[in-house]
Amino acid sequence: MTWLKEVFGTEKPIIAMCHLHAMPGDPGYDRAGGMKAVVEAGRKDLHALQAGGVDAVMFSNEFSRPYLTHVEPVTAAAMARVVGELMSEIRVPLGVNLLWDARTTIDVAAAVGAKFVREVFSGAYASDFGVWDTSPGAVYRHKIAVGAEGVRLLYNIYPEGAVYIAQRSLTDIAKSTLFNTLPDAICVSGITAGSQTDENLLAEVKRAVPDVPLFANTGVKLETLSSQLAIADGAVVGTYFKKDGYTWNPVDVKRVEAFMAAVRRLPGR
Repeated sequence: MTWLKEVFGTEKPIIAMCHLHAMPGDPGYDRAGGMKAVVEAGRKDLHALQAGGVDAVMFSNEFSRPYLTHVEPVTAAAMARVVGELMSEIRVPLGVNLLWDARTTIDVAAAVGAKFVREVFSGAYASDFGVWDTSPGAVYRHKIAVGAEGVRLLYNIYPEGAVYIAQRSLTDIAKSTLFNTLPDAICVSGITAGSQTDENLLAEVKRAVPDVPLFANTGVKLETLSSQLAIADGAVVGTYFKKDGYTWNPVDVKRVEAFMAAVRRLPGR
């Protein structure tokens, strides 16, 4: 798993989510506060996450509900502005994720110099967002075309709020995804943000594709991180770091500190 060490400085990284508030074009956008309020909320969460000792930060448009599978150009522009304004304050590896649009995620990654991205790059799904199709070959070629060759791709193969249209086992999906689409890592999720990733599914995927990094993508908590990271090679954490463990609250630095202190005691760190 050498690239994990190269990018994150550890073989068991914790990637913290920095959930950006609703931006222009989103139904929940605060017109009175404007983009200044979005930037300031992102700044507070970024500082709390870094003070708590996380290994990396991934910015996402979590508050852009209802989500789109092809985001509006204004969303990409707004996210790039936020990350650009905070760039001098970011001290850990940077990632981005525009829900649920793989190509635009790559565009923003190229614009802000992100080291990694996470998205649903492969598969066809029946989802909360309608019938959802992807084109991993086109996205990979686009990554090269925009000069983002070095951006690592974290493939969410068990996405939130969606199931594969074809009846296939997760083992078969993991194996064929690795063979056909060149992921840098694979993520397995619960049903929504904050929902615990099924450890049986994690173990199933790890057995199927042991040579690619595996991330528990949702629901890792202080109480479960030891068992989850005994299987997975890292975790993406958002909801647990929020005040009272509620997705839509600000980051609570004390929760981050306690979690990361426990992480540092794990084998392999």
